[in-house]
Amino acid sequence: MTGHILFMNLEELLKAYSAAPQVKHLIEQLTAGDDRKDFFLSGLIGSQDAFVAAAVFKQTDFNHLFVMGDKEEAAYFQNNLKSLLGNKDIFFFPDSFKRPQDFSELSNNNVLLRTETVNRLSNSNTKGELAVTYPETLIEKVVRQEVLNEQTLHMKVNEKLDIDFMIDLLVEFEFERVDFVYEPGQFSIRGDIVDVFSFGNEFPYRVELFGEEIESIRTFDPLTQLSQKKIASVTIVPNIQTHFSNEKKTSVLEVFPANTIVWFKDVQILMDVFASALEKAKKIQPDIKKHRIEHANHPLLEGEPEEIFLSSAEFLKGISRFRVVEFGRASFFKAEERISFHSKPQPSFNKNFDLLIRNLHENDERGYTNLIFAENPKQIERFYSIFHDLKVKSTHPAKENGKTSEEVFVPIYSGIHQGFIDDDLKICFYTDHQIFNRYHKYNLRQGFSRDKALLMKTLRELKPGDYVTHIDHGVGVFSGLEKIEVAGQLQETVRLIYAGNDIMYVGIQSLHKISKYVGKEGEAPRVNKLGSDTWSNLKKKTKKRIKELAFDLIQLYAKRKASKGVQYSPDGYMQNELEASFMYEDTPDQAKATEDVKRDMEAT
Repeated sequence: MTGHILFMNLEELLKAYSAAPQVKHLIEQLTAGDDRKDFFLSGLIGSQDAFVAAAVFKQTDFNHLFVMGDKEEAAYFQNNLKSLLGNKDIFFFPDSFKRPQDFSELSNNNVLLRTETVNRLSNSNTKGELAVTYPETLIEKVVRQEVLNEQTLHMKVNEKLDIDFMIDLLVEFEFERVDFVYEPGQFSIRGDIVDVFSFGNEFPYRVELFGEEIESIRTFDPLTQLSQKKIASVTIVPNIQTHFSNEKKTSVLEVFPANTIVWFKDVQILMDVFASALEKAKKIQPDIKKHRIEHANHPLLEGEPEEIFLSSAEFLKGISRFRVVEFGRASFFKAEERISFHSKPQPSFNKNFDLLIRNLHENDERGYTNLIFAENPKQIERFYSIFHDLKVKSTHPAKENGKTSEEVFVPIYSGIHQGFIDDDLKICFYTDHQIFNRYHKYNLRQGFSRDKALLMKTLRELKPGDYVTHIDHGVGVFSGLEKIEVAGQLQETVRLIYAGNDIMYVGIQSLHKISKYVGKEGEAPRVNKLGSDTWSNLKKKTKKRIKELAFDLIQLYAKRKASKGVQYSPDGYMQNELEASFMYEDTPDQAKATEDVKRDMEAT
């Protein structure tokens, strides 16, 4: 591939990589029947590994498991793949703990993500799935596929469902029966509606029955308790880390189908983790057993570390059934074929834009295409503005080879973690955050945790006798939950008691109107009476006072506007450079506030 590329997008970039001789050869070898040869890819720099992996994925129908050096590296790699492959689901397969190799505290969210991945990929007929992981994950054993299949509850629309059987099974799965479902491992039953939060899905399910027949199944939002997407069938799986005994568990590699390509970055790191994990588990196990109440479901209570975690010998045996692609600093396995790439890291510009412009022009003269990746379009605008302001300062003339500084690069409105220069394809992949020395944050799906269900959590924490405020009726006393019949259906409600022992029931769809009373500490509030004008009069007085305050502010602003002020000039080079150099990206609200302030400052 030579010469300049006038236009390029992500799809064309992946096509270019698919056509590159090294990648084309790798694809041909991987799809060549039952040949089990392993490969080592040398010379991959920055985020180039993700481009190669995405190109291979697009041209094959295998499953792909990527094992990176640590959790952070895995998270950035997954984000790179998501940027390149768009809407494709890419599973992040974490360890079970809140911090890698700190076995003291389990993470429910991590267990959910692990279960979802195992449940999705344990099907031997699965094709075209991608999962990204790191060494600490592979040392943990998971439930065997046949055991998981036996311990899975399947439900389908129009099929019959025995409620008593389902309750018994969920209790056996160690699910907790609650009033409102808001985290994995919970279920509730309200008349003909069954809510259940499986460990294998991001959102809980709502199953509606007509007699003994399943009429509909939907996912729903635990925060609002409102239904979302309608689906035809669901599978309910228990916690794969704590529900099953150690003898029913095996290597993670055993649950992945044989048609999986395993990609390793620096296998030696993984082997070092295997060596240290057992020693750490042996040290921490006595403390966990000593405090077994706080660690009721901890796997280290079930047996010795050797039974719970995988040994390096077991790992090497398990990996022998897969084709392996290694990359990184050195190969660990005996690679039958080495494939070399010729690349360099993105240069360090240290926010020196004269140096950046000079480099872009030099690349252009050599026949290289310059790409600048930025997730935020505002950053591309800043590049154009800075380059325009620097024309007169640049050591290059305004026109060189028929191109201005602004025309010498192609913007790519997507993010990658680390830039690189591909000397084979003659393309320079530059990232905005490296040019501006900004921190680049990765994003991982957090599942649905307790903090996202704040309303439900607050409700569960309320105790009878606590004061609450209803936006329409004022201060009352929380008196617990009660099922009442509405239109022939039993519904869960919140019971509030007001002055004179008046009772009001609030449905779960109106929970956003209730909040815990906040007032002077140590002073009990006056409880309002339903139907009286006290609360409405208080709100009217408050609104009147707010209007008076607003009127005073308007008068103040009018005086300021009438007085002679300073009109500031629009942003220039130094302002753009300063903003672009901030370590963290503005939130949308922060960016809007900044634009509003600037607009006022620039107004006459």
